[in-house]
Amino acid sequence: MAERDEPTGALVRPYAVTRGRTRPRLEIALEALVETTVRGRSAGATKGGQGREHQYIAALCDGRLQSLAEIAARMQLPLGVARVLIADMAADGLLAVYEPTSLDDANDAVGTELLERVLSGLRRL
Repeated sequence: MAERDEPTGALVRPYAVTRGRTRPRLEIALEALVETTVRGRSAGATKGGQGREHQYIAALCDGRLQSLAEIAARMQLPLGVARVLIADMAADGLLAVYEPTSLDDANDAVGTELLERVLSGLRRL
């Protein structure tokens, strides 16, 4: 997708993008990682009236894990709007959402590594 094709918050009002909804179908953490599923790739994320934002999210997360925060920043949309869009796509099987692991255990190297990757990705923005 060309850079000029990127949807931005300045072009479309957030309530129009989410059809007036402010609550996501699924609760998704800010640092949750998102990936396009096989179904999302094959559907092109355009069936069922899905718009440009859905296409962009599917392309952005195809072959590369992105956090909810990264997606919102790249699309220049409020976090709540991005959360609604991603939750809709996940509920439709177009995206896989990987919630963060609990950091209750001090020896949780996997959780620490995940947070470091998310932080690194946010710094690259």
